[in-house]
Amino acid sequence: MQLLLLLVVLGTVSAGVQDLSGKMFTFPQLTDSAHVRLNPIKLDYNAVTVCHRSVTDIERDHAIFSLATPSQNNGFLTFWKNGNREIQPHIRGARVEYGGWDYTLNKWHSICTTWDSEKGLVQIWVDGIPSIRKFISSGAISGAVKIVLGQDQDTFGGGFDVNQSFAGMITDVHMWDYTLSSCEIQNYMSEMSLTPGNVLNWRALDFEIVGNVLIEDKPVCHPA
Repeated sequence: MQLLLLLVVLGTVSAGVQDLSGKMFTFPQLTDSAHVRLNPIKLDYNAVTVCHRSVTDIERDHAIFSLATPSQNNGFLTFWKNGNREIQPHIRGARVEYGGWDYTLNKWHSICTTWDSEKGLVQIWVDGIPSIRKFISSGAISGAVKIVLGQDQDTFGGGFDVNQSFAGMITDVHMWDYTLSSCEIQNYMSEMSLTPGNVLNWRALDFEIVGNVLIEDKPVCHPA
């Protein structure tokens, strides 16, 4: 265990596939390098749902989930724009803005983003509350993909900027190649039973850690 923690701090850990139920990734400092690479099981996407939970105390812009392709560094990005108090989905290089959310510091937030290429519509859910649906981009996400937690990819697999990096904790990351129903998303928000992601599955996650990112137990309280 001590050797594993040392490797996590010093460089890349080829973790392979692990069940991270009850675990979280802890990003303890702001850097332009530390991140987690997620290895999806497919390449081309005509629809996507991504869900994750996170907590931070950063009062500035930061990326939460970053998917890039060789032609589009913002292939599928969940980004918090602090100055405008907006959650901004970026898909295939396009962006829309969703304001008015209670994105409180030092509080866990559950966020899901859905998109389908046929209609080009995107929708986000934050802590159980759905947004309106907006047009963002039609057409598939094609080719190789790289997915990163903790940094915003400004190039394919890199181009990290410390001023857009994430510090805090992230857990329960799932990705599907279809749009989840409202009931399935509410089940995720309530931490109830749901069909795990068929692209990224937190219970069988293929990932690599680069830099100072730790795997820790997710805090759970069971009242007596």
